[in-house]
Amino acid sequence: MLRRIYGWTFELAAHKHALLALAFVSFLESSIFPIPPDIMLIPMVLATRDRAWVIASVCTASSVLGGMAGYVIGAFLFDQIGEPILNFYHYNLKFQEFQKVYTNWGAWAVFIAGVTPFPYKVITILSGATHLDFGIFSFSSLIARGLRFFVVTALLWYLGESIREFIERRLGVLFLFFVVLLLCGYLFVKFLL
Repeated sequence: MLRRIYGWTFELAAHKHALLALAFVSFLESSIFPIPPDIMLIPMVLATRDRAWVIASVCTASSVLGGMAGYVIGAFLFDQIGEPILNFYHYNLKFQEFQKVYTNWGAWAVFIAGVTPFPYKVITILSGATHLDFGIFSFSSLIARGLRFFVVTALLWYLGESIREFIERRLGVLFLFFVVLLLCGYLFVKFLL
């Protein structure tokens, strides 16, 4: 089944509307959606290496815009939208305590969440809810998301067919590794913050 899904994502990666779908997923992932855009970015870059930098640019720009939407949710719609999303991730209990620390270290939190598997949407909403300076938030988001997506794209572009073969041979192990990373990010949010 995993191989079938993998094949399906490669078919979608070559579709004429794949870039638009990537932009949509990247935008939503930064504000409300739990699945990272890497699931589309990676097969798209591998399937169309000649468009790798366009793909990374679209993913980055959409993610930053989605992060700005998350910021707006936190700043203006926290009670209606932001709090239920934080409840979903079981983060609301420590929010008041975290808010004080976040005001001082927010730019670093945005950067770290932007380059790691940490749920970025939590940080975008918190940035708005704590009223982190929007310019600092935007700059940190652009640097972090750009770094994340362009490094992944550069590695895929450089390694090309050899990395595709590596992924295909070790698909099960890589999938498990990815799930463990997501689980660790969730546990980090739930128990350490």
